[in-house]
Amino acid sequence: MLIAQITDTHITLPGKLAYGKVDTAQMLRACVSELMALDPAPQLIVHTGDLVDCGLAGEYAHLRSILAPLQTPMLAVPGNHDSREAMREAFRMEGRFPGHGFLQFEVEMGGLSFIGLDTLGAGQGAGELCAERLAWLDATLGKKPDIPTLVLMHHPPFLTGIAHMDRIGLEGRAAFSAVMRRHNQVESILCGHVHRLIHTRVGGRIATISPSPAHQVALDLRPRGPSAFRLEPPGYMLHRWQDRQLVSHAAVLGNWPGPFPFFDASGNWVQ
Repeated sequence: MLIAQITDTHITLPGKLAYGKVDTAQMLRACVSELMALDPAPQLIVHTGDLVDCGLAGEYAHLRSILAPLQTPMLAVPGNHDSREAMREAFRMEGRFPGHGFLQFEVEMGGLSFIGLDTLGAGQGAGELCAERLAWLDATLGKKPDIPTLVLMHHPPFLTGIAHMDRIGLEGRAAFSAVMRRHNQVESILCGHVHRLIHTRVGGRIATISPSPAHQVALDLRPRGPSAFRLEPPGYMLHRWQDRQLVSHAAVLGNWPGPFPFFDASGNWVQ
């Protein structure tokens, strides 16, 4: 199974630039075109939050129109820029989310279980995993202990060292890590929020933040580094599940020179 992960698309109302500078709609269109051209094609797309920029119904309508050419199923979890109720309504037809409460789900596909977590905090940029959400996660994992599982969440359950993002990081990290340690079937934790490729281990499980197909958070590890973004090459992730092993690739969007052959037509190494 091949899974494409996109995150932090920050779609605005039509004609508006994010932060007065980033044409997130055009950047997502470029990402959609690249995903459609992939060979082999992904069987699933996961979106790890901040689908839109201000949580407006019109932004979700704009997002859906950009994603419309994709025939691939998509699973999405909310980020801190999303609105729980507007997102529930925008994705009502898919039937993934409950009719009320947190936007959480469990879906089995291609021999994998996908668990989507809602890490939205109340009126804040920081994320939260309360006792109710953690209990749901623990119980849901307990129902399928033999099914390899990917956990999808927006806020990463670890500190990245990028201070301004860590200040709006996830509350409840230690309790989440304890849940992970109890469930060996978790293959990976897929996250967003920080707009950079970052990975570590949480509760013994691999946790990965995907780059954004739009802007990237500036790589600044100073304790007082300012809140800033850069227009670095946009990207996404491809996760390949085969023979009970998950292998993850970072993909860069854009028209870059190449590919160039390592060997000429006679089989000689090009020097």
